[in-house]
Amino acid sequence: MIPLSVLDLSPVPEGSDAGQALRNSLELARFAESLGYARYWMAEHHNMPGIASAATAVVLAHVAAGTRTIRVGAGGVMLPNHAPLVIAEQFGTLAALHPGRIDLGLGRAPGSDPVAARAMRRSLAGGTDNFPQDVLELLSYFDPASAGQALQAVPGAGEKVEVWILGSSTFGAELAAALGLPYAFASHFAPEQMREAIVIYRERFRPSPRLAAPHIMLGVNIFAAETDAEARRLFSSLQLAFLNLRRGRPGKLPPPVDDLDKDLDPFARALLANFLACSIVGSAETVRQGLQEFVSSTGADELMATAQIFDHSVRMRSFEILADANRQLGSTATRADRTCA
Repeated sequence: MIPLSVLDLSPVPEGSDAGQALRNSLELARFAESLGYARYWMAEHHNMPGIASAATAVVLAHVAAGTRTIRVGAGGVMLPNHAPLVIAEQFGTLAALHPGRIDLGLGRAPGSDPVAARAMRRSLAGGTDNFPQDVLELLSYFDPASAGQALQAVPGAGEKVEVWILGSSTFGAELAAALGLPYAFASHFAPEQMREAIVIYRERFRPSPRLAAPHIMLGVNIFAAETDAEARRLFSSLQLAFLNLRRGRPGKLPPPVDDLDKDLDPFARALLANFLACSIVGSAETVRQGLQEFVSSTGADELMATAQIFDHSVRMRSFEILADANRQLGSTATRADRTCA
């Protein structure tokens, strides 16, 4: 078995609303906890009608209060949108309320379009260019406060928050390695530099008080169902949502369709094959084999599974099938429907 985590974007399906999406997230978190998932992560996105987790720390408080043992965290907070002190206080508060359970993944992308980014930050000066300095500043707020210290995070100082660097390029790998932090790569939507980033992170890693050896988690889209055909049908919701986003028309999560591939033009087909390459889609047997080959190929220490599935009960069942497949790794399985391994 490899440690499995859930990355939940709190999807808002067509015909539903953000309130229901957030209630669904809590129900899924409790279910994931009962199934033995290691972490439950939620991500910061803005100006996207199909994602309800924009106020990430607030949503994580909702999830953490409704669970007991699973680690809860941000995958991630887009640090250029925020003052490091504010994030230290927010996650310090979560850690004070839920000791030993809080993770903080940090990304340098805005998690939004330029219009939303400007509305949040008012000025785009600095921004992503200051990311390494902002990470160091944030880490310093989690150190125990010294006598006479003029500025400290309360709560935050001395809290045990597990900090990760997130990335979809080699930049994050280099930073995580230099700072001696665990690293999570967004291969579920940006797989192109995954292997290069893994090599860079492992070869350049410097041990730190926070982490003695490199530790990497990879994102994977995993859609599991009773049959391969049904899983491919469920996967079409994510494919349609991704195409809508790339065409500048972000919206709520669309319902699945039959035989999507036959309706796609060559450009759309190539776009999906590239950006969603790290996907395992199929029955329990297919998923089991896909997991085994992906982990063997990449050497990942953990996997973070995401599934933008239109029907909430079906999404829960997908994570149940995945958990069972992970427990049965090593048994005979069919060939996986995947391209990333």
